Amino acid sequence: MTSAETPNISTSVKSAASIAPSLTAGKPGSGVGLSSSQAAAVLAHDGPNAMPDTSAHLLRNALSKFWAPVPWLLEASMILQIVVHKYVEAVIIAALLIFNAVLAFVQEGRAQATLDALKSRLALNASVLRDGVWKVIPAAQLVVGDLVKLSLGGVVAADVHILDGSILLDQSMLTGESLPVEAGSGANTFSGALVRRGEATAQVTATGTRTKFGQTAELVRTAHVVSSQQKAVLKIVRNLAYFNGAVILLIGIYALAHSRPWSEIVPLFLTAILAAIPVGLPATFTLSSAIGARALAKLGVLPTRLSAVDEAGTIDVLCVDKTGTLTANQLSVTSVFLMNGFREEQVLGIAALASSVGGADSVDAAIRAASEKKRASDTPKLVTFTAFDPAKKTSEATATDAQGQAVEIVKGAFATIIKLAQPDTQAAEAADKLEKQGFRVLAVAFGPPIGMRLVGLIALSDPPRGDSASLISELKTLGVRTVMITGDAPETAAIVAAEVGLSGATCPAGPIPASVKPEDYSIFASILPEGKFDLVRAFQKSGHTVGMCGDGANDAPALRQAQIGIAVSTATDVAKSAAGVVLTEAGLGGIVAATKTGRIIFQRILSYTLRSTTKKIAQLLFLAIGLLMTGQAVLTPMLMVIVMITGDFLSMAYATDRVRPSQSPNSWDIGKITEAGALLGLGFLMFCTAALAVGRYRMHLDIDHLRTFCVIAVVYGSQAITYAVRDRQHFWGLRPTSWLVLSSAADMSFISLLANRGIEMASLPLRVLAFEFLAATLFFFVMNFVKIPVFRRLSIT
Repeated sequence: MTSAETPNISTSVKSAASIAPSLTAGKPGSGVGLSSSQAAAVLAHDGPNAMPDTSAHLLRNALSKFWAPVPWLLEASMILQIVVHKYVEAVIIAALLIFNAVLAFVQEGRAQATLDALKSRLALNASVLRDGVWKVIPAAQLVVGDLVKLSLGGVVAADVHILDGSILLDQSMLTGESLPVEAGSGANTFSGALVRRGEATAQVTATGTRTKFGQTAELVRTAHVVSSQQKAVLKIVRNLAYFNGAVILLIGIYALAHSRPWSEIVPLFLTAILAAIPVGLPATFTLSSAIGARALAKLGVLPTRLSAVDEAGTIDVLCVDKTGTLTANQLSVTSVFLMNGFREEQVLGIAALASSVGGADSVDAAIRAASEKKRASDTPKLVTFTAFDPAKKTSEATATDAQGQAVEIVKGAFATIIKLAQPDTQAAEAADKLEKQGFRVLAVAFGPPIGMRLVGLIALSDPPRGDSASLISELKTLGVRTVMITGDAPETAAIVAAEVGLSGATCPAGPIPASVKPEDYSIFASILPEGKFDLVRAFQKSGHTVGMCGDGANDAPALRQAQIGIAVSTATDVAKSAAGVVLTEAGLGGIVAATKTGRIIFQRILSYTLRSTTKKIAQLLFLAIGLLMTGQAVLTPMLMVIVMITGDFLSMAYATDRVRPSQSPNSWDIGKITEAGALLGLGFLMFCTAALAVGRYRMHLDIDHLRTFCVIAVVYGSQAITYAVRDRQHFWGLRPTSWLVLSSAADMSFISLLANRGIEMASLPLRVLAFEFLAATLFFFVMNFVKIPVFRRLSIT
């Protein structure tokens, strides 16, 4: 471990001693432990060895869904409707408001679930020396200075400094180290580590939120990034509010200047406000993402947050953890260096005799698996087996060879085994070379008790998944840059990177520059959990949309901070609850599936956003022009509510439409989208204005029939816009889905029925409605050609 990973023991103990001046027993190496009174004093000062409860209040969380730009506008409209005694309209708007809020509620993040999963990994009990007696107490009662016993199969309950003994620790889910580490006197380990072998006595150096585990939990709790969807909705509403607010102000000034009575001004304001609200926008985002989530679930990809579906289409950088993500997190024999005339299958067979069967030792399991694949016919017969001895750092076996003679087998670290056998310069050079390449090297000695010989060196590693290289290659074709972030050594990381096709530079050791960019390096090694978290934030600050793929608790803060966190199928509960997407099937193909599906969802939402922006801008300007041409409001609040229900909500069928997925990462350029909406809105405005002119000056309709004529023009024209902007190319290249066609038919049939029967509006004959339908059809063909140069100039694809 580096010095950066080592807790400041003297400072921790000094803090405890300041609470209890007589705390001399708690000094490192004293071996006496604390008294109950000393422990109680430290516990009162530092608090329990547990994560704080930060559960979100369910009611407060639900009410927050009514506090956002779109709800504000709906709430204001509802209040105005009540003021003017339009209770039916108020109820309808309230229903729309609640509908949006319920859909938004399901998009809640899972930060609290992540913290709960983190807390569940902490040991429930700990063996501690109190008052000179070893006893088992709840882990929450541990304090700095306590002496604890670390035993086989146990979970380390706090950050500790090992005083004596030797253990094998699995810290992969905390530090990212791919191999278990040997830890003896003087070493430090973290809360949440698993004891795979041996026993040791250690002193507690940090508890609760001050542990490495607690710091990770705090990072997860504070990690937050606003999704692209949220930003897009806010910017769209903001832009429309600026524009529509100015138009509404001008309409009000004109009405007051011409001494219009308040009985006309208030409904006019209401109509203008309702015309400006993109009421269906949040719901369409949610519905599109929900449909995408269902499609991904069939492909073995489970989104835990709906916003993650859209985000998957926008990422341009994917940060991947090495251990358990690019690799299988399962040791295997990579190569065998042969010595003294022994064959590979012989060396593996001999080493397997000195390996435990069915235990938790991943090294022994890898050697036995390799031996099973390459069996030797002349392998000695096992007589006795001695499990790994932490003091000797070897495992041993006695056996009989083919001649019935007794032989001994010793397996362990090269530095230990070489002392038991004849010196071999070639073997020393080979071991050094393999270790520098990042392999874990074991030596095997064999022969009679006197005169044992080295028979070979076994190099082990955590190999890449079979699909890792193809994943990175395909992501590259999709415009996504892949960066490896790992807690392993640079040498080990470089080997795996080369095997999976990551050919960029490795970031030098030391603090990561705050201005680092993804294109600077392809490999970031020896990175701690907070380092991964900081690296993701650094990439985001440089303007990138970041995806993070990992499997352990050490990845949880970065998974939470990234726009989309991806947990592999073998990930811990901590990683899965922090992620926005969980791969439920083995392999990494789900990442590519999520990216492609995300881009499809993005295009559907983009189509609805373009339609909504175009429609809202045109509708409000149409109200202003209608006021100038007639001196009255050409649409009433009730007519506007009907347009909202039929147009805004039925057009959510866009969420099912066929689209062309983009070949590069998407981005929400709201400025260009608003500009496109304004340009296309001018075309829609011209169509509606022409309809108004025909109705007033050619057909000489009275104001009530003119309003019906105008609302039909708005609804029919909106459908023309729907089909014009659903594809960035000409309409004949992509057939709409049945749901979209049916929603359009329902919208037009509903408004036509109301207009023909005179429900909530003056009646118009079918021949007039047919005339407007033909005009809208012609308008569609015109807009289909107008949109091409608009989208091309603004680079909207």
